[in-house]
Amino acid sequence: MNDLKLAFIGLGVMGYPMAGHLSKNGHRVCVYNRTTSRAEKWSIEYAGTYAITPAEAAQDADFVFCCVGNDDDLRSVTIGEGGAFSNMKQGAVFVDHTTASATVATELYGLARQQGFDFLDAPVSGGQAGAENGILTVMVGGDQPVFDKARPLIDCFAQSVMLMGNSGSGQLTKMVNQICIAGLVQGLSEGLAFGVNAGLDCNQVFEVISKGAASSWQMINRNQTMLENEFKFGFAVDWMRKDLRLCMDEAKKNGSDLPVTEIVDGYYAEIQATGGNRYDTSSLVTRLYRKDLEQ
Repeated sequence: MNDLKLAFIGLGVMGYPMAGHLSKNGHRVCVYNRTTSRAEKWSIEYAGTYAITPAEAAQDADFVFCCVGNDDDLRSVTIGEGGAFSNMKQGAVFVDHTTASATVATELYGLARQQGFDFLDAPVSGGQAGAENGILTVMVGGDQPVFDKARPLIDCFAQSVMLMGNSGSGQLTKMVNQICIAGLVQGLSEGLAFGVNAGLDCNQVFEVISKGAASSWQMINRNQTMLENEFKFGFAVDWMRKDLRLCMDEAKKNGSDLPVTEIVDGYYAEIQATGGNRYDTSSLVTRLYRKDLEQ
């Protein structure tokens, strides 16, 4: 597949290394980023090319990958002025790794099919470290033949890739992921604060319980940094609140009750209010530390 022409739109903390993995696997990659200097830097580091607009990046591309911030950003780079959809060739595939709504995914899928190319919604989990190490989890919505075509390329930066169903199913699966994480991190935060208040050596506590039923990725990878009040190691609070809003909006449509998710979203709002917008999601524990000090 190395004779394919690829494009990658959006070079944030996730997209930059993801595009890099495609290049390191021998593919020709043209990138676009809203801040052109970052695209230029990428093109030097990975010996690729860069474009000034998404449409220019998409020109003659067999696959166009995308990873931007939200629904509005996604619409802007696809169907906005100079958007990629205006220049997609027949039979090409647009693979969107943005965490966005299922609504925009199905909307863009329909537009793509009308114009003669294909669309996959393929949000990712694994954070910046997962992107840099090429071990992301990718949840895909779309058509099986299109997924089969794109799978070898997605494998360049993923350790787990699965087609979840029709268009929008990837985004819905990512919402399940974020709902689960919200509850897990709050539980971990409460357990940590309880252990500290009880006078336990929490390094020993987590060494023991991480081998049992309470274990989780969050516990194994975040317990030490939470104990040290360091919150610069992962997915930012601002991004998590954006994702949880997507979850709660979708829950209203399908009749789901998300009481814990709503509570945790409120807790993250408190962290934003104290200037913790860019802290990682494990910063939930700071609320409990603060309360403990006040007692």
